[in-house]
Amino acid sequence: MGTYLVTGANRGIGLEYCRQLKQRGEHIIAVCREGSPQLKELDVSIETGIDLTSDKDIERLVKKLDGQKLDVLINNAGILERVTLDNLDTNSIRQQFEVNALAPLRLTHALLPNLKTGSKIILMTSRMGSIEDNTSGGSYGYRMSKVALCMAGKSLSIDLKPLNIAVAILHPGLVQTRMTNFTANGITTEQSVKGLIARLDELNLENTGTFWHSNGEILPW
Repeated sequence: MGTYLVTGANRGIGLEYCRQLKQRGEHIIAVCREGSPQLKELDVSIETGIDLTSDKDIERLVKKLDGQKLDVLINNAGILERVTLDNLDTNSIRQQFEVNALAPLRLTHALLPNLKTGSKIILMTSRMGSIEDNTSGGSYGYRMSKVALCMAGKSLSIDLKPLNIAVAILHPGLVQTRMTNFTANGITTEQSVKGLIARLDELNLENTGTFWHSNGEILPW
């Protein structure tokens, strides 16, 4: 049994990560700002009231963990706000950078003492963070913040490789969640997370730093 810390665990992909990992017998630490009835039903360890853009909240989380070792850190929490060229909301762009790019990096940094040889780090990004794949434009805050997260993940994979800690940069696919307004064109959270966990399981020092689709496709930068 491994110990997995999952952020943004109260709904959507984060909740499904907790559900599937719990089903296979892992110990889960679910981190979120607010809990949910669905999360509480899973009978996992829950840490609520954690805003990952707050240094104080991250410090409080670290204290609560009290040195507990983590096998896997899943940085899943994120936000999507539509920002177009016609409606260039720079405050929204800054907020998306804070949540989507800086928060996972600052949490990973804070939890480095809790990681060990063989630990793994997952950064949940998006195909919208691919520069080469951008054929539709728009979504300035989300795209830019996810590009930044991909770069952070690549640097982490290099810096942490000597410590035998591997990093995966994962795109969940187009998923039916609140973030996508439960699009009919998307796959279910169950399908997405099944693939994401497969990528997690095959992550090692040879493929660390890979930008993967949940289906196993390697995505362009």
